[in-house]
Amino acid sequence: MPKFAALLLPALLLFTPAHALKISVWDNELQTKLGDGESSGNQLKLRLVGDYSGPVVVLFAPSDEERARNAFPNLKSRYSGVLRGGQLDLQLDGGPQSVTRFLNSFRLNVTLQVPGTPVTLPGLKAAPANKK
Repeated sequence: MPKFAALLLPALLLFTPAHALKISVWDNELQTKLGDGESSGNQLKLRLVGDYSGPVVVLFAPSDEERARNAFPNLKSRYSGVLRGGQLDLQLDGGPQSVTRFLNSFRLNVTLQVPGTPVTLPGLKAAPANKK
């Protein structure tokens, strides 16, 4: 039986879904976390605060495995953006684009947590004041 277990463990690790891409959204001064998300397969779940309006910094971090496979070619690690009422737009060279549309180009389906639904994020102590 131990021989079988020794063969089974590596097989289970191969089929365990890897978390490929992490995203975090911060205020412009990188003081307050306003959102986060993580992909599994081709799904990315993104949680954003709904009561913030203003400029943000969006950080992307692919896993080492995804980086080695070049799963997200041309994806930068940092983008500027704007968050308004739970809607996130990235400031790209061709103009603003929703994060959903942007990530669809990488074959990721984005699920946004509905604004107005309570969001708890690690490190978020209180909802930040609206910035205009």
